[in-house]
Amino acid sequence: MAKRNILLMVADDLGKQLGCYGNTKIQTPNLDQLASEGTKFDQAFTSTASCSASRSVIYTGLHTHQNGQYGLHNGRNHFTTFDHVETAPSLFSKQGYATGLIGKVHVGPAGVYPWDMRAESDSRDVAAVADQASAFFDKARDDGKPFFLTIGFIDPHRDLTRSGFGNEGIYDPRVQKIEYSLDDVEIPPFVNDLPGVRYEFAEYYQAISRLDQGVGMVMEGLKKSGMADDTLIIFLSDNGPPFINSKTTLYDAGVSLPMIVKCPGSAAGIVNPNMVSYIDILPTLLDYSNHPNPENPARIGRSFLPVLTKKCPLEDWGQVFGSHTFHEITNYWPTRMVRNRRYKYHRNIAWRLDFPFAADIYGSLTWEEIRNAETSPKMIGSRPFKNYFFRPAEELYDIQADPNEICNLAKDPKHQAVLEEMRAAMEQWQRRTEDAWLYRDGVSLLFVKHHIEAGLEVPDRWDFDVAVPQSKGQSNVEDILPWGVAAAK
Repeated sequence: MAKRNILLMVADDLGKQLGCYGNTKIQTPNLDQLASEGTKFDQAFTSTASCSASRSVIYTGLHTHQNGQYGLHNGRNHFTTFDHVETAPSLFSKQGYATGLIGKVHVGPAGVYPWDMRAESDSRDVAAVADQASAFFDKARDDGKPFFLTIGFIDPHRDLTRSGFGNEGIYDPRVQKIEYSLDDVEIPPFVNDLPGVRYEFAEYYQAISRLDQGVGMVMEGLKKSGMADDTLIIFLSDNGPPFINSKTTLYDAGVSLPMIVKCPGSAAGIVNPNMVSYIDILPTLLDYSNHPNPENPARIGRSFLPVLTKKCPLEDWGQVFGSHTFHEITNYWPTRMVRNRRYKYHRNIAWRLDFPFAADIYGSLTWEEIRNAETSPKMIGSRPFKNYFFRPAEELYDIQADPNEICNLAKDPKHQAVLEEMRAAMEQWQRRTEDAWLYRDGVSLLFVKHHIEAGLEVPDRWDFDVAVPQSKGQSNVEDILPWGVAAAK
């Protein structure tokens, strides 16, 4: 019986700037080839547009408010996944797989993510990364074990300079330097078309083309190992481009991402319009591997293998949710979203706070040019300047008419029925996933649930109202239970 191997490749801060996703300027022949050999998802969504948090969703099948990886793992941020959470490397190691990770890890603690081979590195030398992958493939083959390998590419993340993307590094001669002029880039609508923005996108494109070469080299190594026909291959990104109005937001620019899947025995050249979430990835891997214990009541995602080759939208695959709480530890801005094919609803829990900056975005030439542009009114892409930093408690967008999420319909009387429907879906999901950020009267219902059961009255409003502080005589919350996954079934 053929071994059911798994290769997961994760790009860092890559949006849909790929040839196979319609970008006519960029050179990504290897990823375009992979898409032609498998399924390209047009509607794949991460749960959160932050590196560590998104990776934790991939590896656990849980939203960040469930798994505890609320923000970045590195440095002083130090967010970590809960000790009790099951992860992909743990589940596959117990199943007898050879597990490994090459490149960026960015989740923790190590005991919760016990890869057998952990070659953590910040190298952008994609040829060296591919050599490590080939050695892993060959060893797994020689040992007669199925494998689960993750490659965490560093590209196309920004480097530590103000506008760099690792393009000044010295790499293996096999890595070609593919440069772009300022005229050779497409500026997406979420940012402004300015010279500094074009410069940064030209650098960004170069890093994407280097990433693409790395994917090609890894695929060649897999083919040489003789195991390509027995391997499920998934390529995706952790979050959207590292530019303002994208990364760290739940707008589509930050969470609607490339995902390409090549499954042995499946049809090629599929463009799949169904909406899949990153919480569906671990259930898919467990399904593919025939894992003996795939069930976990906390995981509400599902395998997308049954719909992998579908070319038309299916009713049951038309809704996704998002959960963002932190990026860096100083970037507290909890927000949740639900999106279907027509509408997108954001519930901004801490809407009274300014929307925070990630350090790499604040230091960029893009932000410097946008804030100093001699225009009136000032804009960020098509979004009024002030609407980026000061957001209301609710946002509702008609994605078909307004794909850039500019015109907030939350207070439009014509859309009140849609608003109420999406509010209800959001709250049901928050209860089912035991979201501590389901608030009433400015307090977490999860944390005061035992007091409510003992008779505490909580006004039925999201935020505390200093003008009407009393709880007596207010509409009381009486439907705290059922709560959680078990109760929802």
